[in-house]
Amino acid sequence: MTHVTKQAIQTSDAPQPAGPYSQGILSGDLLFTAGFGPQDPQTGEKADNVADQTRQTLRNVQAVLAQHGATLDDALKVTVHLSDLANFDEFNTAYREFFSEPYPVRTTVGSQLANILVEIDLVARVSA
Repeated sequence: MTHVTKQAIQTSDAPQPAGPYSQGILSGDLLFTAGFGPQDPQTGEKADNVADQTRQTLRNVQAVLAQHGATLDDALKVTVHLSDLANFDEFNTAYREFFSEPYPVRTTVGSQLANILVEIDLVARVSA
């Protein structure tokens, strides 16, 4: 059995981990991000609506990808947690601003989130 190598991806341009996890992990040509919320990495503040929280969350994810020279165009799979699925249309409008066709596959679920409206993680194919 081959040992899978993994490399942590860290950046000060995204919120720092609140526990024992990495912002991102590179394994071969796949980059996995942690689930990010809408906190501004410099101030810790967050917007009060789902559209602006989605935008900041995706900027946080972008920062981890950028640390390895990748962009959202490299995303293959996105997982989204919304605190209230009634906010789906507002979320989807903001999400669309960040992605172009062919869009990555996506799963969007309703989740109990701690004082945020959205959390997003993704898997991207990148240069190893």
